[in-house]
Amino acid sequence: QVQLVESGGGLVQPGGSLRLSCAASGNNFRFDVMNWYRRTPGKERELVATILSGGSTNYADSVKGRFTISRDSAKNTVYLQMTSLKPEDTAIYYCNARIFISSLNYWGQGTQVTVSS
Repeated sequence: QVQLVESGGGLVQPGGSLRLSCAASGNNFRFDVMNWYRRTPGKERELVATILSGGSTNYADSVKGRFTISRDSAKNTVYLQMTSLKPEDTAIYYCNARIFISSLNYWGQGTQVTVSS
């Protein structure tokens, strides 16, 4: 069974930084794409950042220039470095991994990020 486990969430003041980690286990294959999503009550789940197997990245306009997604293949871990955090970044952040050929879509349990003074 594939498991994605997020860590690194917590409470941070506006302007601060956090680094989220997503550790994958049970995968005997390469994911085609890994994503970070976030969800805030009353809002539709938002795709925050994407990293493809080849290393290309994409970001939501709301986080572009502030967040960086990266991958350490040897550790089976994907990171989301968040800087210049704003209160509107407060959300539950979810790690997601996809395998296109089989339409498989895996999700972590989420980690809470709260940006508040």
